[in-house]
Amino acid sequence: MMAARTHCINLIPKVCLPKSFRTGESVTNLRFDCVSKSSKLSLKTSCGRSRTHHRRQNLSIRSVFTGIVEEMGEVKDLGMADHGGFDLKIGAKVVLKDVKLGDSIAVNGTCLTVTGFNAEEFTVGLAPETLRKTSLEELKKGSPVNLERALQPVSRMGGHVVQGHVDGTGVIESMEVEGDSLWVKVKADKGLLKYIVPKGFVAVDGTSLTVVDVFDEESCFNFMMIAYTQQNVVIPTKKIGQKVNLEVDIMGKYVERLLTSGGFSKGKENI
Repeated sequence: MMAARTHCINLIPKVCLPKSFRTGESVTNLRFDCVSKSSKLSLKTSCGRSRTHHRRQNLSIRSVFTGIVEEMGEVKDLGMADHGGFDLKIGAKVVLKDVKLGDSIAVNGTCLTVTGFNAEEFTVGLAPETLRKTSLEELKKGSPVNLERALQPVSRMGGHVVQGHVDGTGVIESMEVEGDSLWVKVKADKGLLKYIVPKGFVAVDGTSLTVVDVFDEESCFNFMMIAYTQQNVVIPTKKIGQKVNLEVDIMGKYVERLLTSGGFSKGKENI
């Protein structure tokens, strides 16, 4: 299938939007070029909250997920909205039971803010930065998506701590069946692979999974999914070569930051 023809419009500086975004039609691929670093355009974080591009990002954790997918929703519509932003409308059941405007829902592991809903579907807004950094750019009408509501203090912690802040994307390299289980190998950037360790956790499209092996020479890691998991998440519906969202265990990033910034001083007590 040929890629959608793109045309530049004056929505934001140096961002090219497919023509169908302006008409509200569904598209096969959503792709944005980089915004100029000098721009002071008001953007949104991956949770859809506004911030100014040149300001320092707020690193406080607003929402926490477990990586245990509650249901698979279906993309009902996506494209430019009347208000000038880009909207994604998703059909769902479970996550709509107690939804409120402003709630955070992880869509394929990406924390997004609910901007509208009814009894059968909800709408979230997507910022250009979110589309650039995640696999959501590959969504089209009818695509299945993993959904999880933000964790409540009374919830069971069935997976691991997932923020819904996608670190980057990986590409599915292989999928092999063994019995009723499925082996999946994912190629990732070396900058992300260094945080992924055997028997550690990684969120793939928002699904909490245990890493089996890491192949540094191939810049890959793999994991195995049991039959139950295969039936309840979107990964098995994807094909070799497709993108997946990756969020690594935040503990590794904290430890690296402390070690490289002098947070641990030899011979001194840290309080």
